[in-house]
Amino acid sequence: MLNKAQIRYCLDVMEEMFPDAECELIHKNPFELVIAVLLSAQCTDALVNKVTKGLFEKYETPEDYLNVSLEELQQDIKSIGLYRNKAKHIRNLCQSLLDNYGGEVPSEKAELEKLAGVGRKTANVVASVAFGEPAIAVDTHVERVSKRLGICKWKDSVLEVEKTLMRKVPKDEWSRTHHRMIFFGRYHCKAKNPNCDACDLLDICREGQKRMKAREKTAHV
Repeated sequence: MLNKAQIRYCLDVMEEMFPDAECELIHKNPFELVIAVLLSAQCTDALVNKVTKGLFEKYETPEDYLNVSLEELQQDIKSIGLYRNKAKHIRNLCQSLLDNYGGEVPSEKAELEKLAGVGRKTANVVASVAFGEPAIAVDTHVERVSKRLGICKWKDSVLEVEKTLMRKVPKDEWSRTHHRMIFFGRYHCKAKNPNCDACDLLDICREGQKRMKAREKTAHV
């Protein structure tokens, strides 16, 4: 496991690599963001942005989503994985916003998690990006990077990864760190073919060192 100084070094390197990292889901307000994040489950941000370009022109309020049939909404998001369930979640979320929050997206994480289709990760993203609340949303990239580097243990659950990062990263850096770790995992420390040989963190990355040794072994066979 990395010590405090090594973790600080990792954060500084990621900051140098991706100083302008931010949410890549295109949105104009908290309502559009929560819809976009809901759609992004098991789907790329790039595909979500293609779909929401037309979706957000057609639907501007919770009422708009409820004024069409479920089948029509499904057709509007059909190119996105799990579109049937996501369409149901969107409609249930919109109904909940109207029934309990005056049609507005709540800013508190606990209230966000009460919305249909909104789990802890989505709540953290919305609270951080839309309302400026310190949060670390652990998606597949954040989890992978944390475990590969040795900030967290391989056996840790997503919740354990989040709690570990919250302990080890200064609170005023939570949101920035979340975005930088996503960019680092999405564009550099990728799930397949990570750029280990061109990584400034290789000297302290247990997974990277293993991969490089395995590559050298294969090359000599």
